[in-house]
Amino acid sequence: MAQHASRSRSRRPRSRLAVLAILLVPAAVLAFAWVRVGAELDEARAAARDRMAAIQAAQRYALTLLAVSHRTVDRDVRRVIESSTGEARAEYTRDADRLKAATRANKAVQTGVVRAAGLVSMDGGRSVARVLVVADSVVSWEGSSTAPQDRFYRWSVEVTKIDGLWWASKLEQVA
Repeated sequence: MAQHASRSRSRRPRSRLAVLAILLVPAAVLAFAWVRVGAELDEARAAARDRMAAIQAAQRYALTLLAVSHRTVDRDVRRVIESSTGEARAEYTRDADRLKAATRANKAVQTGVVRAAGLVSMDGGRSVARVLVVADSVVSWEGSSTAPQDRFYRWSVEVTKIDGLWWASKLEQVA
């Protein structure tokens, strides 16, 4: 009988450990899943923010390109250059003097609106994106009897993320 009592005592701690293990294993799995799902949600939210920021940067750049007046052309051109980087900045800088001279000489005023924009692609590191932008503008000439002209643009705008900010880095007209 003494042996029987010692056996049942030694089994109780084992059965308690088994119950504890049965309870702890699912709790640990749930905790791991909770942390992992939370991390994936955070990543998904960050990716969505980057997609939206890339689209907004392309739209802002398009609007900046479309807002040019002979009265403010120096400031307008500087704004375009300051909102770009890479190839877009180099091209616009190269053509800036010619654009300023033509705008002043013709007393041109251009205003525009973005009609639509959508993300085409984004690299895996979420640092370069391509956005299609549909924009329209009206160009008028002060002191001229020429009727204002409607112009329609379809651009592929490459934007690049530098130090957390998105900049237009390449602009291509698309058909």
